[in-house]
Amino acid sequence: MRVRVDVGSRLHFGFQNLSLAHERLYGGVGVALESPAVVIEAEPAAEVVCERPLFVEYAERSCTVLGVDGVALDVVETLPRHVGLGSGTQAALATFVAVAQAYDRAPSVRERAPELNRGGRSGIGVATFESGGFVVDAGHPTERFTTDPPEAGEWTVPAVLARHEVPDSWRFLVVLPDSEAGRSGEGEDESMRTVVENADPAVADSLAAVLVRRLLPAIAEGRLEAFGDAVGAFGRLNGAWYADEQGGVYRPPAGRIIDALSDAPAVRGVGQSSWGPAVYGITDVSLADEAVAAAELALSTLDIDGRIHVAAPRNRGVEITALR
Repeated sequence: MRVRVDVGSRLHFGFQNLSLAHERLYGGVGVALESPAVVIEAEPAAEVVCERPLFVEYAERSCTVLGVDGVALDVVETLPRHVGLGSGTQAALATFVAVAQAYDRAPSVRERAPELNRGGRSGIGVATFESGGFVVDAGHPTERFTTDPPEAGEWTVPAVLARHEVPDSWRFLVVLPDSEAGRSGEGEDESMRTVVENADPAVADSLAAVLVRRLLPAIAEGRLEAFGDAVGAFGRLNGAWYADEQGGVYRPPAGRIIDALSDAPAVRGVGQSSWGPAVYGITDVSLADEAVAAAELALSTLDIDGRIHVAAPRNRGVEITALR
């Protein structure tokens, strides 16, 4: 069977806790975007056939996990890599689902994600892949998930603590400056280890207050301005943990762009997604053009090249279509 798999990207607003002094570690907060997206088509084959080396790697691992011979994979669309939009998890899981469905297998994404080396720190990528929306995950027990993570496949993807639909009229401004990619792989693991070992536990207490008293009520009630302001505060507090590792509360040049956009009337809650360099802001469909103009002015004034994108929220997970 030939299948088509379509899933959006995600923004990662930060973690609830990075200190070993608390009972739960990590606990991601983020939101699913309609675009940019990962779109792939797949059908059974005697071996893995794909023109994209990265997807060959994902497909080979998926075939091993599923115990099948191979797959012919066509990548129709994909995400820019390591910019803060969740490219690794969305592409790996989309490939896994495509292979499983091509062989008429139930994918069991959440159960299998650890075998694909996904969901080992944040659960936002897996959760948004499954059902979209605004998501808060429960993190990991600190005694189980210390500064040295378990071997691949030996963890459980964090449970979804809260999920809310995002109003259809909301839009997310995404600015992708032309700069060094965000950290990933061993480099990310090393940086996170340093951050966790030195994290101030008091920051987590402040984040809990923002999450429970401001962010969750705002999304539950659909109040854009309050949501944006809470997201901005949540991101700034997270940045305090990362400052030594990334050269400031926000990594360069994201910090300069965030400063330039912070006073733009059409944009709320400006921040950095994950390790960046993606900068996000929250706006309304009626103000999207004004938000883009503000981003264009910011890049021009700062003499920074980059791309600007406006995305709708995605309140559904992966979509699978049987082609033949």
